[in-house]
Amino acid sequence: MAAGYRAEDDYDYLFKVVLIGDSGVGKSNLLSRFTRNEFSLESKSTIGVEFATRSLQVDGKVVKAQIWDTAGQERYVPPPSFHPHPPTPLLLSARRCESRSMFLHSRGTPERFGSRRCRIALRVSTRYRAITSAYYRGAVGALLVYDVTRHSTFENVERWLKELRDHTDPNIVVMLVGNKSDLRHLVAVQTDEGKAFAERESLYFMETSALESTNVENAFAEVLTQIYRIVSKRSVEAGDDAGSGPGKGEKINIKDDVSAVKKGGCCSG
Repeated sequence: MAAGYRAEDDYDYLFKVVLIGDSGVGKSNLLSRFTRNEFSLESKSTIGVEFATRSLQVDGKVVKAQIWDTAGQERYVPPPSFHPHPPTPLLLSARRCESRSMFLHSRGTPERFGSRRCRIALRVSTRYRAITSAYYRGAVGALLVYDVTRHSTFENVERWLKELRDHTDPNIVVMLVGNKSDLRHLVAVQTDEGKAFAERESLYFMETSALESTNVENAFAEVLTQIYRIVSKRSVEAGDDAGSGPGKGEKINIKDDVSAVKKGGCCSG
């Protein structure tokens, strides 16, 4: 089991974990509740990339979590294949520009499709892809968050999961989180819906309340514990002894067999 640990400069493993999900589902408050035990009712959508850290003891080892909030990722419009709504004129423009550019290139024709609108559209599309890649790079765990009072945020979970899997190792440990469980009178996504999706996609599952601090610690601790056990299992199978693991401060990337993670959903609040 995982337990709290305060010495931030003394750790055995460093794991990068990302928070993903629609704007307004409570990702920033989950982060602040877990790392600083703080909550703000006036919390606004994050601007710019933010991350915080916290260390836990897992099976006698100190695991430091570097947790990233989606933040700036939400400021840029996703590509058409991801966006949950009909493509905007800017998205359509980017798609046409890219198609036109590829067509001209295939014919050996000089590129002359350089309208200001096209340049802006392509710039936004490129910027989004760059931010997305940087955000997910090196992540070995994720909390995929939706708001239990807004069904639309749950409907978009599948798209977020696809983007996560497109940019990370397929064996990344993912916890599906139904946040704001304290708003019981406003629930629009039933617990069984969340569990069913988690089981279908081989995710872990919990319902949380950043406001009441319900299951927040458990959700993060479960993700970190599973990542650690995967790493430990690989070390044992490789014949490594306890002293031959990664050095202090070294980030861990999951590359090989992680069948132990594929257990289906668990633990709703």
